[in-house]
Amino acid sequence: MPIPKNKAELIHEIEASYIKLKLDLINIPADQAVAKELAGHAKGTEMSVSNVVSYLIGWGELVLKWNQKKERLAHVDFPETGYKWNELGRLAQKFYVDYEHLNYEDLLTRLDSVVDQILNLIQKSNNADLYEQPWYGKWTKGKMIQLNTSSPYKNARTRVRKWKRQRAE
Repeated sequence: MPIPKNKAELIHEIEASYIKLKLDLINIPADQAVAKELAGHAKGTEMSVSNVVSYLIGWGELVLKWNQKKERLAHVDFPETGYKWNELGRLAQKFYVDYEHLNYEDLLTRLDSVVDQILNLIQKSNNADLYEQPWYGKWTKGKMIQLNTSSPYKNARTRVRKWKRQRAE
């Protein structure tokens, strides 16, 4: 699907990409989900499927945090306090640590919750809020949501499917 340009397309894109990813995640045994066998988000590192899920939770929760702060007219440190856009590998490492206390099943439940919250946020927004005004620099709110939800879901699915194929060989 092309890049979403309105509320309905954004919802569809998030739901479609997440459903596909979730189908690949739910049948991974918990003991395999913690094996650090995938290329990490930071150069020269490795990660597990659990880390991939933690990464998606982290970005989803950031989207929700950004929105809450903007609604309160509070300052937002993009992408996150203490991190710059050129330090996303380091931020990914933070996400892995933030959620390492959760087992795989709880990670999947938390990701479901984050996705639901983001979809609710979109439902409460109108097209003008999402796509007709800048929200961060030149980016609209809808574009920032898409960049941190459906796009990473697709990337994660590609990584997970590649990992599954390699394990099956």
